[in-house]
Amino acid sequence: MVVCLQNASMPNVLVRDIPEAVHAALQRRAQERGQSLQQYLSREFHRMALKPSLEDVLDRIERHRGGRVGLSQAVEDLDEARSDR
Repeated sequence: MVVCLQNASMPNVLVRDIPEAVHAALQRRAQERGQSLQQYLSREFHRMALKPSLEDVLDRIERHRGGRVGLSQAVEDLDEARSDR
């Protein structure tokens, strides 16, 4: 006998007070993908969790930022690169 405990230790999320129009739109999206609302939302939560926040992206940019180039120098460099084509 095989017992499947796939969801035994998975956390649950309860969201209350969802406007009816929002619920209907989410339900429609799930149906369009051939999924239950639970499957659709689980996948969307996963996608949202993996996507870095704007703050994370800005922090990463700040850490990897190199030297500074003034606007006039950037324009000159761009003009030079275009003329080399």
